[in-house]
Amino acid sequence: MNILVINGPNINLLGVREPEIYGNETFDDLLAYLKNYASGTGDRLIFFQSNHEGAIIDFIQKNYTVADGIVINPGAYSHYSYAIYDCLLSVPIQAVEVHLTNIHERERFRNLSVTAPACIATVIGKRFSGYAEAIEILRKRGSSK
Repeated sequence: MNILVINGPNINLLGVREPEIYGNETFDDLLAYLKNYASGTGDRLIFFQSNHEGAIIDFIQKNYTVADGIVINPGAYSHYSYAIYDCLLSVPIQAVEVHLTNIHERERFRNLSVTAPACIATVIGKRFSGYAEAIEILRKRGSSK
């Protein structure tokens, strides 16, 4: 499968950003983990990270035709971006939302994801392996929305 792997705000600062919450592994470590994982499954992962909501939407709109699915960690946008929610619903491929931490055990505002209902599943609190789980969910479901 061809899978868009999208990361939102501040994910690029893994390893620096609040290591007591997110750990010491870096964004480059995440990409290496996913590349290694995909080498075993034969999937093609297309990576994108942005701190800008519109750039995430533009990326999805520009690339959904070459993808069979989306793995997205919208970061803080998951809590208020109806624009990303609308975009995920607008394209004819399935998405799985991922969060490195358990958003239900953090600050109250993080408990609700407005983007999750546009996805077929949400994986929370499993660190890097949550992305692999999301890929497996897409693989099991196939490429139709």
